[in-house]
Parts: sequence; C-alpha cells; structure tokens
Amino acid sequence: MENIQTLIAKDLLSIQAVFFRPEEPFTWASGIKSPVYCDNRLTLTAPAVRNDVENALAETIRREYPDVEVLMGTSTAGIAHAAIVGHIMGLPMGYVRSGSKDHGRQNQIEGRLEKGQKVVVVEDLISTGGSVIEVVNVLREAGADVLGVVSIFTYGMQKGLDRLAAADVKNVSLTNFDVIAQVAAEEKYIREEDIARLIAFRNNPSDESWMGGNK
Repeated sequence: MENIQTLIAKDLLSIQAVFFRPEEPFTWASGIKSPVYCDNRLTLTAPAVRNDVENALAETIRREYPDVEVLMGTSTAGIAHAAIVGHIMGLPMGYVRSGSKDHGRQNQIEGRLEKGQKVVVVEDLISTGGSVIEVVNVLREAGADVLGVVSIFTYGMQKGLDRLAAADVKNVSLTNFDVIAQVAAEEKYIREEDIARLIAFRNNPSDESWMGGNK
C-alpha cells in the first residue's frame, strides 16, 4: 500500500497545489526567487484529494495526539481543514485570528476554549514557522495545553525547524518538500537533475546559485 507521504505528494502535484517551476521561478513577497508555488487551498475544490487529505489529517491526529480535545485552525488557510477534520473525528473546533477583532467581543480565538483543554493546531503549510508559532502562543496565553501542530505540507527549512524547536512546538506534516520533489521527478513534472537544485533552494532560500543549474 502506498504510504501517506507519497499519496499526498501525488495528490498535491496532480492539482498543482504544490507546483514546481525551476526554469521560471516565482517571486515571493520577500523578493526571494522560488522554484515552487504552494496553494493547498486548492485541495478544497478537488473532492477526491480533499478526502485523502482530511482523512490523513484525522489519522495523523489520532496517532500523534491521542489526547486531543479541541482542534484550532490557523486563519485563514487552516480553518476549513480544522472544520472538516473536526467533523470526521467528532471534535469541537475553532480558529485563531491573526489579530483581535476591533468590534463585538474583540475575540482573537473563535469558538469555545476552556483553560487546560488539550489542543491541536491545524495548519496547511509550514515554511519558516513564524505564523503557526504565533497561533500556538495565543492559545497558550489563553490557558490551552497545546499538544502540537498537524499540517499538510512542510518545506523542512532549517529556520522553521529551529523556530519550532525553540518554541517547544511539535509539528507533524502529511508530506514534505523532499518527498514531493522526488515524486515530481518520478511523475515527470520536473527532471531528475532538478531535485538537487530544489533541495539547494530549500536549504538556503536566499542563495540563488541553484538557478544556475539550468544553464
């Protein structure tokens, strides 16, 4: 039976939720040139892929965080996944805003959360880890016992790994950059020789020397 990392990698590539373009790099908001484009929101409009992703998230949570009591999605990309997985698992869910509302009760955490409840954060993508750590910190300040994070995809960037470790945050992703790069080559989305260039980018995104590989 195909393992989950490979299955999800094939799914994401098939709908271009993770799309490799080493010959024509994308430009991130930071100005960094990237050979990969990620939009896991596309899983929501692909029912077969969505089914694989949500069931895999639920199974991962059962395995890695068996004591979970509440799911909390990141705003905005994690909200739908937390809702669907919460339905599958029969668990309450909520989400954490990027900032407090400026009206009403001025909530940053939406949904009922009691102090001491065991929470798993649902995220779609982990790169440098900054945004999900902010969510974890908000939940911890509210008195939650954050067991960790589950995500669809991670780059495995060293900066992100270091940040998560420093914040004492566990993350388990369904698939990762290395697996997707390998599957992309096997499925002919990219050339075999592109894998080293992609890994070089992942290891040091600010170093553009990997771009010379197409010359």
